[in-house]
Amino acid sequence: MTSPLNVPATQERWSPRLWGTLLVLCAAMFLDALDVSMVGVALPSIASDLNLTTSTLQWIVSGYILGYGGLLLLGGRAADLLGRRQVFLIALAVFALASLLGGFVDSGPLLIASRFIKGLSAAFTAPAGLSIITTTFKEGPQRNRALSIYTTCAATGFSMGLVLSGLLTEVSWRSTMLLPAPIALIALVFGAKLIPRSERDRTHRGYDLPGAVTGTVSMLLLVFTVVQASEVGWASARTLLSFLAVAILLAAFVVIEQRSSHPLIRLGVLRSGTQVRAQLGAAAFFGSYVGFQFIATQYLQTVLGWSALQTALAFLPAGALVALSSTKVGAVVDRFGTPRLIAAGFTFMVVGYALFLRTSLDPSYAAVILPTMLLIGAACALTFPSLNIQATNGVDDHEQGMVSGLLNTSVQVGGAIFLAVVTAVITSDGSASGSPQALLDSYRPGLVVVTVVALAGLLITLTGLRTRRPQQHTVLIAKSEPVHEESTERVAVRD
Repeated sequence: MTSPLNVPATQERWSPRLWGTLLVLCAAMFLDALDVSMVGVALPSIASDLNLTTSTLQWIVSGYILGYGGLLLLGGRAADLLGRRQVFLIALAVFALASLLGGFVDSGPLLIASRFIKGLSAAFTAPAGLSIITTTFKEGPQRNRALSIYTTCAATGFSMGLVLSGLLTEVSWRSTMLLPAPIALIALVFGAKLIPRSERDRTHRGYDLPGAVTGTVSMLLLVFTVVQASEVGWASARTLLSFLAVAILLAAFVVIEQRSSHPLIRLGVLRSGTQVRAQLGAAAFFGSYVGFQFIATQYLQTVLGWSALQTALAFLPAGALVALSSTKVGAVVDRFGTPRLIAAGFTFMVVGYALFLRTSLDPSYAAVILPTMLLIGAACALTFPSLNIQATNGVDDHEQGMVSGLLNTSVQVGGAIFLAVVTAVITSDGSASGSPQALLDSYRPGLVVVTVVALAGLLITLTGLRTRRPQQHTVLIAKSEPVHEESTERVAVRD
């Protein structure tokens, strides 16, 4: 199934409708990322207004990730089988309605429920949107350009969400919940007009319902278990039994997928080292950043006493750097390849997080905080688009939704797991309600965990670089006519 808008790799200029389609998809991805980060700065105000505990606050963040990460595998395959346009538009409408609900609730459980519904809808818009792009733009420079713009919008949404949240929280935290609704509705209207109709995959022989059930339940239970572990204890019987149940469900899922004639995920895609490195890198990238953001926003507001607006402005350089690079990353990928850019991005992250360990009760923003924000901004600009390009290159059109869902699952599950780990580490000594110095001391081990996770991502990426010894290799392509020694083309291929 190829989109009617499919653009040849040699075409340099895109039509207005093609640009419009890309912008609609970018708007949805921007909202998905925005909603993850925008709530961060508003958490103290939400806690005060609704009388919520710290553990409940974590669920406002994790509730979204739970719905998002738990259903991405199903969302990605649904896009392939039911039609990408249909899945995208329906899920975007649900997202808009859930945003309205979140802005008017008056209790913590209802707010968490609205966040879960939004995450659930994003689990369908994200893989559908990404697969629309990868089936519209031919693999190569054109797709790299489109994906760099698309994924940079996601990184910009995640970075700028803090800034917008700071501005809106000065008025009311409810405005941060309501903001996505009108944007989603506008994107929905234009999407219905611009996104080309895509047919359902009528060649499949049924739906992998057992795989859908076991895969979805296992992801939901995994995210739920790691989030709850910081409250009930990592070594508690409840946590250990939950992890055992996850292992059993995942084992059952693998067996089902191996035997199914129409699997939810074709496990063969994970035989590629490049694909595995992209998935693990995505988990480490987002997991380290969401953990850092949680610590940094709490540090700036709780320890230093900064306002929501001041905290948002502290993150502004990172978001601005990502936004400014949106149209340039594709060309950089074409020149250097994704593994080098991912390695460079992880290096920036490791250095940036390590520098943040110098924080004190009276830090200099220019000397201590700003360098970290700039390094993280550069890392997001390089790493996130490159991971998406690496994961989707070389994948057939009919499996783009599946791979997109798998990549986004890695991102969200990685975020949920490492956020839970960081939360457990910073609350393990009971200093969460102590003096500013005690709070600062409790944050440092969490920052170490964040740095180690980014370092693990770097090491995983470097294994790919070591296996790519020659920058170019020669491929002999025989011409259709009888081959003579002088008629053999030598084509340099860049990995």
